[in-house]
Amino acid sequence: MQVKAPDRAAAEHPARPEHRVRPPRTSTPRWRSRRLKGLGYAAPTAVFVAVFFLLPLLLVGQMSLSDWPLLVGDRGVNAPENYTDITDAPLFWPAVRFTLLYTVIVTVVLLGLALLLALLVQESRPGAGFFRTVYFLPSALGLASASLLFWGLYSPTSGPLSGVPERLGLVDEPVSFLGTPTSALLSTVFLIVWKFAGFYMLILLVGLQRIPHEVYEAARMDGASRGQIFRSITLPLLRPSLALSLLLCVTGSLLAFDQFFILTKGGPDNSTVTVVQLIYREAFQRLNLGTAAALSIIVLAALLLLNALQFRGLRHADES
Repeated sequence: MQVKAPDRAAAEHPARPEHRVRPPRTSTPRWRSRRLKGLGYAAPTAVFVAVFFLLPLLLVGQMSLSDWPLLVGDRGVNAPENYTDITDAPLFWPAVRFTLLYTVIVTVVLLGLALLLALLVQESRPGAGFFRTVYFLPSALGLASASLLFWGLYSPTSGPLSGVPERLGLVDEPVSFLGTPTSALLSTVFLIVWKFAGFYMLILLVGLQRIPHEVYEAARMDGASRGQIFRSITLPLLRPSLALSLLLCVTGSLLAFDQFFILTKGGPDNSTVTVVQLIYREAFQRLNLGTAAALSIIVLAALLLLNALQFRGLRHADES
């Protein structure tokens, strides 16, 4: 019988068992220490969110379903009376219409001007940095401080702006910029545009600077005009920044309070009452905390729905 000699190569290099990747041990002391350390880092933020957001939100939800006196008294459930009371209030629908009108005007004017400013200071030319700083400076001022500043400028008795049309011979007496519903709205819009145009300009400027210059050069070599480049290249590639600016601008406009509270107090004749002002009046003037909480829940639900739609649009813009 012939015996086959063993393979010399196999003898010199015996087969090794396959190396299996072991799953990480989650029960080792080192792993537990790292996990506890991570929980320790996250705990302060979680406690902050729970104390200053979740608990007040739950309290507002309870208040919206109850008869909630300011100091003492029975706090019985009266759902859905608070919601029907606020929607039947005489100022509710006018406040909703005015808030929507104000939001549309501010969004169109503010973002249009911010885009124009961003395009003007986009190129690295002499003086561009100076103008970027000048345009952004009003954003560093608080909204309440800016509102007080414009309240003094708009004053019909001592404001420097009220006498300008009279000195130019356009009218016979000082102009009251806050005396009529239309002028009060436009004067407030001017304040907001002056204050926030530089802020949104900066957001859009970052988006413009992310567009590769090679794309513009290729379009110019193909004979594209400035208008075609703007419509076909700049706007599509700027959609993420535009969507973010739209989200911030719409949310801030729907929650407008400081500027109208300082400039107009809701006047003249309650023509500039916003939804947030209506919440303030119900809570701190009429002392209807339950009704104010119900209106707050309505505003929160509307904002969540609107922001969800805008985030969806922002995600699609990023994917495209």
